[in-house]
Amino acid sequence: MSLVSPWIGAALAGAVIWLAYRLQALAAGGRTLAFALLAGAVLGLVLQRSRFCFYCHARDWFDRRDPRGLLAIVLALAVGSVGSTVVLGGWVPNPVPGQLPPDMHIGPVSAALVAAGLAFGAGMVVSGSCISAHWYRLAEGSAVSPFALVGAALGFVLGFKTWNPLYSAQIADAPVVWLPAHLGYGAALALQLGVLALLAAWLWRGFAGRTWPAQAGGDGRVPSLGAAWRRLWTGRWPYWAGGLAVGLIGALVIVRMRPLGVTATLGGAARSAAERHGWIPERLNGLDGFAGCATAVPATWLTPNALLLAGIVAGSFAAALASRQFAPRWPTWRDAARGLGGGVLLGWGAMTGLGCTIGTLFSGGMVGALSGWVFGAAVFTAVGVGLAVLRWHAARRAGQVV
Repeated sequence: MSLVSPWIGAALAGAVIWLAYRLQALAAGGRTLAFALLAGAVLGLVLQRSRFCFYCHARDWFDRRDPRGLLAIVLALAVGSVGSTVVLGGWVPNPVPGQLPPDMHIGPVSAALVAAGLAFGAGMVVSGSCISAHWYRLAEGSAVSPFALVGAALGFVLGFKTWNPLYSAQIADAPVVWLPAHLGYGAALALQLGVLALLAAWLWRGFAGRTWPAQAGGDGRVPSLGAAWRRLWTGRWPYWAGGLAVGLIGALVIVRMRPLGVTATLGGAARSAAERHGWIPERLNGLDGFAGCATAVPATWLTPNALLLAGIVAGSFAAALASRQFAPRWPTWRDAARGLGGGVLLGWGAMTGLGCTIGTLFSGGMVGALSGWVFGAAVFTAVGVGLAVLRWHAARRAGQVV
């Protein structure tokens, strides 16, 4: 990459800050829009620099028994759970069944949710990333991500077409379980942290007797300020740094805007186009009454979620340029097929599950939504099975399986 790339990244970061300053002057929700843009930019930088990707971290575990990525996800959920409990405790001091905190990603638990998680996990295996990672890899020049995002939009359309039958058969009468309403904040938080601690202890076994590669430039000495700055843009940040930062961001954004989610704008655009062409039913039963990554067509596209996505792409693009990791290439037919095929599965799963790994699993799980934990279990089950199938297929092609 050219030596000027870091300077282009710095200029882009400056442009994001300037745009946020201009947005906050708008009369109608300008400060929230500015906050969403800046939060997205910081999140995009963190995702790109730490390689925070649900699929990549799961693949590292299933293929190489490297637990560091999954431990980063556990850390993000733990930090987010503590932070969100503090915030929600001020909004809903006495949680009771039937009373849900506004806008939180707490959805119905049904067989349709399990199917959505399995489809989403399969889409991750086929396309090589979850939707959130495709947004930041788009800024790295990925040849697959543009097709995956287009495929996800098509998957949303397919999800809208199948929604009404699924709603009648599975979703309408499914329970919407918010753990604090049944256990109280303290017990719900203790339960979630206990489960995460057990999961972390189980994963930690992967560290026993193993030596991991040292961080780039790590020699044990305290670096100068200049050297420390250069290390920020060399290689990747530690796994734990990504998990800690994502958890903090997830807890903080709910103070000023809706919980983190990366599919609402994409789903809303797909729904708007599908409605104009008559591809989907005029009425989607009960859909807009659920919290989550809402896909109702907004009156304006200048929404906090749209600004969050713009910030993610801009922040990750600036980080990729600054670290000289922007590496575009011309896509192949295989890239297009992987992206479109996997994207359709991602989109259908995200629409039916009312969100993706960020919206339903992370934002839902950290506030105590049972739907988030069920969706996450289904996603990682599908990833494990999908990767096992890929390994078997590779071994068969190599003549190692009869």
